Amino acid sequence: MIDIQSVTKRYGGKAVVDAVSFSVPEGSIAVLVGTSGSGKTTLLRMINQLVSQDEGAILIGGEDTRGIPGHELRRRIGYAIQGHGLFPHRTVAENIATVPRLLKWERSRIDAKVAELLTLFQLDPALYADRYPHQLSGGQQQRVGVARALAAEPKILLMDEPFGALDPVLRGTAQDELLAIQKRFGTTIVIVTHDINEAFHLGDTIAVMDKGKLLQYGHPIDLLKTPATPFVEGLVGTFDRPFRLLSLGTIASVVEPGDAPGEPIGIDKTQQEALAALMWAGAQVLPVTAEDGAKLGRVRLETLLGQAIRPQ
Repeated sequence: MIDIQSVTKRYGGKAVVDAVSFSVPEGSIAVLVGTSGSGKTTLLRMINQLVSQDEGAILIGGEDTRGIPGHELRRRIGYAIQGHGLFPHRTVAENIATVPRLLKWERSRIDAKVAELLTLFQLDPALYADRYPHQLSGGQQQRVGVARALAAEPKILLMDEPFGALDPVLRGTAQDELLAIQKRFGTTIVIVTHDINEAFHLGDTIAVMDKGKLLQYGHPIDLLKTPATPFVEGLVGTFDRPFRLLSLGTIASVVEPGDAPGEPIGIDKTQQEALAALMWAGAQVLPVTAEDGAKLGRVRLETLLGQAIRPQ
């Protein structure tokens, strides 16, 4: 668990992070979202002590981070930034191996980890391990940057606008890859973004910041159901709330027995995606199938519209 307790950071007498407190449960994803200058990046950098707080405490597993030598703390915590930050004169394999080498892992273990991560990110080790960053596309560079952050098997991963430079298609793919990898390793992740759509897609919890203050922290449904301030309400989108609500639900919870004509919807899709498919097809009902194509039932437009009503 990451426990942030009344943390404040001042520059020139002005608080850029002002008495912020919240906890990130182990194995979850917390997203810090807000406008530029809201203090979210400064707060993220205080977790691994790249920036030292002026007041308050940050505990990781109950241990105050100020009592851990900075270099040791940062080797325990993965860190990925926008634009990947790869070393240009090191190969992909050498970039990924950076922290394991500092930790003096055996060469065989390093090679195995590099190959594992490249494979996870759908980069064939035989093709990509010996390439240099300039020989990769932007999306590939970003994947390698995240792989490097995960190489030493950190329990915590910090990410600062990690997908901000990617086009929308690559961004969506990278987000889904991150969710799959987080599920596999159980890593606790804290992500900074200015994109509320990304926050809702990735976050188990969301922290909304503005002018250094934490306005609200909770599950995505909490922000939709009971926004704490007009700023939060505007951020989640007054007219978008029904669709965001559907994005949080799975088809599995609304599938009913029976057959239906039309193009089937995969059980892994969200209720929002199912609504879009029904509307695009001009259908009242569509079939739902498992990953292997087996028929599971059907989903109704009427049911999904009922799910989009504001929770009581």
